[in-house]
Amino acid sequence: MAHRVLDTGTLSLPWSSTGERPRKQASVDGGVLAVTVVLALIGLVMVFSASAVVAGNRFQDSIYFLKRHLAWLAFGFLLLQLASRMDYMVWRRLALPALGLTAVLLVLVLVPSIGAMAKGARRWIRMGPISVQPAEMVKLAVVLYLACYLTKREGRLTGFVSGFLPPLAVVGLLAVLLLLEPDLGTVVVVGLVTYAMLFLGGARLSHLLSVVPVALAGVVLLVWRSPYRLQRLMTFFDPGKDPTGAGFQVNQSFLAFGSGGAFGVGLGEGQQKLFFLPEAHTDFVLALVGEELGLAGTTAIMTLFGLLVLKGFQIAGRAREPFGRHLALGITLLIGFQALINAGVATGLLPTKGLTLPLVSYGGSSLLVSLLAIGILLNISRDRQGGRQAGVYGHGRSG
Repeated sequence: MAHRVLDTGTLSLPWSSTGERPRKQASVDGGVLAVTVVLALIGLVMVFSASAVVAGNRFQDSIYFLKRHLAWLAFGFLLLQLASRMDYMVWRRLALPALGLTAVLLVLVLVPSIGAMAKGARRWIRMGPISVQPAEMVKLAVVLYLACYLTKREGRLTGFVSGFLPPLAVVGLLAVLLLLEPDLGTVVVVGLVTYAMLFLGGARLSHLLSVVPVALAGVVLLVWRSPYRLQRLMTFFDPGKDPTGAGFQVNQSFLAFGSGGAFGVGLGEGQQKLFFLPEAHTDFVLALVGEELGLAGTTAIMTLFGLLVLKGFQIAGRAREPFGRHLALGITLLIGFQALINAGVATGLLPTKGLTLPLVSYGGSSLLVSLLAIGILLNISRDRQGGRQAGVYGHGRSG
């Protein structure tokens, strides 16, 4: 054993204090990278197919959305490359600053002179020719914060006031700011990720169950006091009641899936994108996939997300540092939950929510955050070879 320690000490590992480069660096998880690239390429093709007619009519440029999506995609893969090479332990020091920055952005987006209003919501900050959506950044910032918190509280999360309540208070404050936009969809995703991370982090089941009635009561109150949310809920229970009004979008989505059958009508041949299905290139891109590529196409996409989630859990299980384990779990849950909710909305299994399909839908902020998160996950995957020794960073399991 002593011989192994001596040998390891002579390798000048990348996380050692000497700052010397290692002789051999572990490679990233090729499976995660391959699935990410495939999903991004599918998204690129489907965004063009879904948006060409609308872009030509609105901007007299059929590749308007394609060009912007391609630019975001290129920048996103640059972020992924940088994040995959940057030691993920750096994010532990950046967790609180990132959380604070996103909170400030959420406040700024509510200022009329700064935040941009669209479709009844104030969710974007315009920066010249581009728009940034702070809500997308909040998702990753919350995961970073929770990973840091759970690492510090490893084994000491059983106390309700001292261990369980603080992260709920922080996430709750961000949720209030999100609801002021309003953006209930992001609140639901962040809430599910928080709940799952606390559960996997060792929180007591009794504490977790005590939150459920409060959360449900809050959702009911939000829906009851908001006419458009109540209308969406009623439409969810009976989509055919108002097919040309509140139920128009989901009914058009049903028509898209139904028209596609098993193998689709053919790439580019879909009809619902011709001003029938709203947001065909963003929130409802999966419906267009169902029409043009059929059940086979939608199944392939959801299978790819399933593989990504499975690989993410495997990476978390192999991580040598507690922070890496919690962070990998959080990123995996974030992508998995959002993909499931988006698919549930498109197929009518869930009430309509304004959430993109990660890596596939059009949307710069969502794409950048997803690719950055996967870049971090790839760096964590490097721990599968060699690994870190406990205590090297001074961040053992006790935090």
